[in-house]
Amino acid sequence: MLLSLDHIKVEYEQQGKGPDLLLLHSLLTELTVFDGVLPALAARRRVTRIDLPGFGQSSAVRLESVADHADHVARVMDALRLPRDSAVFGNGFGAFVALELALRHGERFGALLVADTLAAFPEPARAPFRAMAERVSTGGMQAVIDAAIARMLPPAFAERNAPAVERRKKALGGVDPQCFARACLALAGLDLTPRLGKLRKRVLVMCGELDHASPPALARSLAELIPGAAYRQIAASGHCPMLEQPDTLVRFMQEFLENADD
Repeated sequence: MLLSLDHIKVEYEQQGKGPDLLLLHSLLTELTVFDGVLPALAARRRVTRIDLPGFGQSSAVRLESVADHADHVARVMDALRLPRDSAVFGNGFGAFVALELALRHGERFGALLVADTLAAFPEPARAPFRAMAERVSTGGMQAVIDAAIARMLPPAFAERNAPAVERRKKALGGVDPQCFARACLALAGLDLTPRLGKLRKRVLVMCGELDHASPPALARSLAELIPGAAYRQIAASGHCPMLEQPDTLVRFMQEFLENADD
């Protein structure tokens, strides 16, 4: 389905009934990455998943920062009339957007769940984002697909799941290159550290134990910066638990959300 938001198209899907849950995808995926977890989540909740600007059929809006993306998501939530007790889950880039959403529009939703994210990338880890932005700006998405997939999925998983890898490559190839480049630069310049102590919200931080893009130690440090946040590590998973360990991810999410609903 397509939502028209001030002449901007936003691709979204809704499924299920119950308390609302919004899903935000990573920089290296789009909304179909949630296909494997959607049935279990939608059995208990009304699940909304959207494509961020430049992904799927969503318009290639010029957004320069993660905060800009968070403001965009807030407008989408308003347009879709998602209630103010909706939960929000984000993975990777979507998790950074969700964190900014909580900091900038915290009153707009309820519980926050993030996976494979951190407060700020160490300086050596910022360089790959700048390099990807440069390559994609000149060579298009094909110039970065192999490196992006290697960053997202552990080699052992990729070897065992060649069809899934090909689906991810095909989907990533359709992303608007300039939107991707701007998102890379936004991540390279982001530092949420000074503001996280002011976040007053039920928060669950998760991370795959094999995630080299957003290492578990830094994800745990993120949780420690947020007052009252819980931390769960996802065994045998890299940066994309929706693909690698969907059952564990759903279990952690449902346990946290059920407690948040009480």
